[in-house]
Amino acid sequence: MGRLAPRPLLLALLWLGLCQGRVVRVPTGTLVRVVGTELVIPCNVSDYDGPSEQNFDWSFSSLGSDFEELASTWEAGFPTQLYQERLQRGEILLRRTANDAVELHIKNVQPSDQGHYKCSTPSTDATVQGNYEDTVQVKVLADALHVGPNARPPPSLSLREGEPFELRCTAASASPLHTHLALLWELHRGPARRNVLALTHEGRFHPGLGYEQRYHSGGVRLDTVGSDAYRLSVSRALSADQGSYRCVVSEWIAEQGNWQEIQEKAVEVATVVIQPTVLRAAVPKNVSVAEGKELDLTCNITTDRVDDVRPEVTWSFSRTPDSTLPGSRVLARLDRDSLVHSSPHVALSHVDARSYHLLVRSVSKENSGYYFCHVSLWAPGHNRSWHKVAEAVSSPAAVGVTWLEPDYQVYLNASKVPGFADDPTELACRVVDTKSGEANVRFTVSWYYRMNRRSDDVVTSELLAVMDRDWTLKYGERSKQRAQDGDFIFSKEHIDTFNFRIQRTTEEDRGNYYCVVSAWTKQRNNSWVKSKDVFSKPVNIFWALEDSVLVVKARQPKPFFAAGNTFEMTCKVSSKNIKSPRYSVLITAEKPVGDLSSPNETKYIISLDQDSVVKLENWTDASRVDGVVLEKVQEDEFRYRMYQTQVSDAGLYRCVVTAWSPVRGSLWREAATSLSNPIEIDFQTSGPVFNASVHSDTPSVIRGDLMKLFCIITVEGAALDPDDMAFDVSWFAVHSFGLDKDPVLLSSLDRKGIVTTSRREWKSDISLERVSVLEFLLQVHGSEDQDFGNYYCSVTPWVKSPTGSWQKEAEIHSKPVFITVKMDVLNAFKYPLLIGIGLSTVIGLLSCLIGYCSSHWCCKKEVQETRRERRRLMSMEMD
Repeated sequence: MGRLAPRPLLLALLWLGLCQGRVVRVPTGTLVRVVGTELVIPCNVSDYDGPSEQNFDWSFSSLGSDFEELASTWEAGFPTQLYQERLQRGEILLRRTANDAVELHIKNVQPSDQGHYKCSTPSTDATVQGNYEDTVQVKVLADALHVGPNARPPPSLSLREGEPFELRCTAASASPLHTHLALLWELHRGPARRNVLALTHEGRFHPGLGYEQRYHSGGVRLDTVGSDAYRLSVSRALSADQGSYRCVVSEWIAEQGNWQEIQEKAVEVATVVIQPTVLRAAVPKNVSVAEGKELDLTCNITTDRVDDVRPEVTWSFSRTPDSTLPGSRVLARLDRDSLVHSSPHVALSHVDARSYHLLVRSVSKENSGYYFCHVSLWAPGHNRSWHKVAEAVSSPAAVGVTWLEPDYQVYLNASKVPGFADDPTELACRVVDTKSGEANVRFTVSWYYRMNRRSDDVVTSELLAVMDRDWTLKYGERSKQRAQDGDFIFSKEHIDTFNFRIQRTTEEDRGNYYCVVSAWTKQRNNSWVKSKDVFSKPVNIFWALEDSVLVVKARQPKPFFAAGNTFEMTCKVSSKNIKSPRYSVLITAEKPVGDLSSPNETKYIISLDQDSVVKLENWTDASRVDGVVLEKVQEDEFRYRMYQTQVSDAGLYRCVVTAWSPVRGSLWREAATSLSNPIEIDFQTSGPVFNASVHSDTPSVIRGDLMKLFCIITVEGAALDPDDMAFDVSWFAVHSFGLDKDPVLLSSLDRKGIVTTSRREWKSDISLERVSVLEFLLQVHGSEDQDFGNYYCSVTPWVKSPTGSWQKEAEIHSKPVFITVKMDVLNAFKYPLLIGIGLSTVIGLLSCLIGYCSSHWCCKKEVQETRRERRRLMSMEMD
């Protein structure tokens, strides 16, 4: 029974844990702090769904006494007088970390702060559910941790790279409780801080970032000396080890299996200064050597290191005195193991401990430049490793290779100078005063262009073409495309003459041109080296540039005329600043706004090119093919005539003249284009007005029936004799429910009675006839489904003038009429039914015939075999 008694209590507690609401929590166990440190106790509420911020009250009880009000987040008069003063001084404060969490901070903890702290939250619930308070115990210990450097004041150590150093720090605790110490060595360089090596409270070593390899190799160690001393040992100092070293000691205690850091102290131990290694490399400043001789350079090294360091020497060559620029190349290298890496023509020797010689055999002009001596000092480390402790680069040794350069002069002449654009230009670059004994010299040329600018402008030269030492021609960006097109021609006429020709000089080609002749000297290894460049004086290519001027004036000799007469217009051309011009003429007509066929549209009629070839452009009147004439009266005058003018010819007429200049023989270049003043043709007529309409008695037809549409013309105004009227009638259809598609020409009938029908893709036929003077009938025979749509007619009236000539009136259009084509259901299914019945009858008869034949032949064969078996049985019975 003694064991079963607590079961109801356990069940009650379990039910309370499952059904509880709010729970206030503080850290479990006992918090231990040292006098003078800061105490922080967090408190939070779980499963809280109340206001946005939860209120908290803190109370304190020393060992064995009642709880006293300490602080509150919502009631200012909650604390007692003692704690009210500490709150005002800021020694005690509450810091909210969330809506349901708060922290109690007590700065400079005193022994009187030891006791129990209770965190509670006021209840606003209708029923009490959960735990509204929680308590934590705090122990306050006396400060028993002593941390100090090995010497005071902290010393300053001055070291060289590679030298060892040691730093010591003492730390001990006299706490009555069982505490552990943790120690960390820190390196401070200005605002930056690095962890060197740490010993945790559990006795484990942790190297800082960047010290892992040195720790594992034994280069950085942390040892204990005696009972209270800790030693940091560095076997070989690096430049990165410079700075101020601090010893950071923290005290830890274990409470209920959890470690707590109760305090931390730091002390500055020493300042380490790494003295840089003195290293200098010296070479001769200026060296002159004859071509083909040997170049001997010495690199002398000066250093203050006397320990075990090894030098690494590298000789490099550059065309510029700056060794850091691209283009520097290594000639020879002596590594720290005294192994030489060089080419067959270059040797590197070690004369003594501080002197290194570079030897270059059979020098040439290519060896002229700047030579550098790079020296690096390497110090040994742990596990046979090496690290670089110093590096130096000598000042450049300027080496000049002397040779007998060729002597010559360069002159540039312009044999052809352009006077206008498109004229040719020819320049000759000549080499003179050459020595006859220079057999090993080869001349090449480079052509340059420089734009004409004002004297105060900076102008750069553009490369046109360059000839290499093997006479390979390479083009610049400016001339590449034109050289490929044959417009730029670079040639070598003689051994001492180079030519440059521009077939067609443009305005962009105006400027200064000059040539650079390079002399190439043959070397002993049969290679060619550039030895000299000579510039010619520039030649200026320029001509006065003025804008091309082209003026065209049109006039009408007979300003008044009637329809049917001849219209004549002459165009006079004058030009300026155009070289040897020839003219092409184009006659255009701009229809008036009232013309429905092409409102505000410019129509090209006839043209005459610069070779006097006449061409009809958009003249579509087949009856008047010879009705327009364009001829050249003089070199600068042209005449246009139009015979038997019609009313539809009304509009504004102009001459469009283009001036052409000759280019390279038979080719022409467009120089300028101008438009003349307009000449108007206007007929003042009071003739009849024509209208057109479409009518159909059957707007809806059945497929296969006849479709009839009438185009009816009405005449308003003056009465006309039927013999004085004629019509061009055309029928169009738009096969859609709207007018969104292009119209299709069905058939047309001209004024002479000739019918033209368009080709159709379906079976229905079309006929067009004139049924009366003003009515035209369109019939669609055997209409199909595709024949539905909008139908309209276009009429062009022709009226006979008093002079007897026919005048073409403006084209008119009727409004469209929509025609639908329906399907005859009986006729649609008649033929499929007949075909189905016929096919089923044929298939039935064929199946009967096959059955009869198969049964007849198969049964006859089986009967014979049966009779044969019977006879055989009978014979056996007889036996």
